[in-house]
Amino acid sequence: MSALISVRDLTRVFDVSKPWLNRVIERLPRALLTAVSDVSFDVPENSVYALVGESGSGKSTIGKIIVGLVPPSAGSVEIEGVDLATETDAKKIEAVRDDIQMIFQDPFASLNPRWRVRDIIEEPVAAKGGKTNGLAEKLLEQVGLSAADAGKYPHEFSGGQRQRICIARALASEPRIIVCDEPTSALDVSVQSQVLNLMSDLREDLGLTYLFISHDLTVVQHMADVIGVLYLGRLVEEAPRDKLFNDPKHPYTQMLFDAAPKMDAFGREVDPPKGEIPDAINPPPGCAFHPRCPLATERCKTERPEMRHIGDTRVACHHAE
Repeated sequence: MSALISVRDLTRVFDVSKPWLNRVIERLPRALLTAVSDVSFDVPENSVYALVGESGSGKSTIGKIIVGLVPPSAGSVEIEGVDLATETDAKKIEAVRDDIQMIFQDPFASLNPRWRVRDIIEEPVAAKGGKTNGLAEKLLEQVGLSAADAGKYPHEFSGGQRQRICIARALASEPRIIVCDEPTSALDVSVQSQVLNLMSDLREDLGLTYLFISHDLTVVQHMADVIGVLYLGRLVEEAPRDKLFNDPKHPYTQMLFDAAPKMDAFGREVDPPKGEIPDAINPPPGCAFHPRCPLATERCKTERPEMRHIGDTRVACHHAE
């Protein structure tokens, strides 16, 4: 199966230094934060690829790079064979951009409070000069709301209903790819399941491809086909969903699963995760996880592990076996 999204050696560095004059007076060097470091993966068409990891692991930055909101510092992202960062043909870039939409984490912050729902949903089509007659009403019914809701404002809806409006807006331009940045983390559990089931149905009906960003392992288990695990901007493990949940190879992935709440484990004693995530401005040498890893050796402290295959799993660990 050919890859619809192909990410190669993706790196993004942010300059978080103090202003120049402050640095001169205080004799401080520039502070560079590596949010994403040498990440590579493929997303096949009509599949769900999930990125998971702790806060600050680079999940949302990768999503923003893929939709073109943030340029990469190095590496490439090819969508339908087109690299948006280097392509010079405006028609190719526009065609690819039309095929990508994003659903953001906070459904209220991503909706214009002064616009009616009809205008919000139709904006991606109206901006291109397309026909919008009855489009908002049709999409609202498709996502489980009423056509009469098109004349209302965002503040008149609950959180779950707002997220459905965001999904309707994402569908308006008939995209092939939707980047979902924690789309249910701001919702109640019962509403989460409704929105996730809606997204699964839309994927089957419309042939959508999702890049799904989340820190909730239960959500990922419900949605994903393949899961990539990020730590401090680095991809440390990638595997099909069932393989990852049944046989995680990387110590960090195992730590995530041990820390997750389980329905059948009331009263269990679990050691809390050891240590804190290191400073991304001054990451540790070698394997970034070695200060917290129970398997760490001297090699881990000096040599960064490369991604390698163990069966169906790709893992970056010297001692994954």
